[in-house]
Amino acid sequence: MKNVTLHVQGMSCGHCVKSVEGSVGQLAGVDLVTVKLDAGQVDVTFDDSQVSLDTIKATIEDQGYGVE
Repeated sequence: MKNVTLHVQGMSCGHCVKSVEGSVGQLAGVDLVTVKLDAGQVDVTFDDSQVSLDTIKATIEDQGYGVE
């Protein structure tokens, strides 16, 4: 398992948290997603043999947020 912290712009409320956690959490290979709203961070634990970091970032961007 791999752990990463992504810096995400545009999250401002509980709906944002549910949107990101729900969409990323549904990806095959993702074990855990935790949004830190105040810090603008998303912690993701995933199996990089099943899902790529680029796919995770694209999934967050598809929800309308910017990812660094």
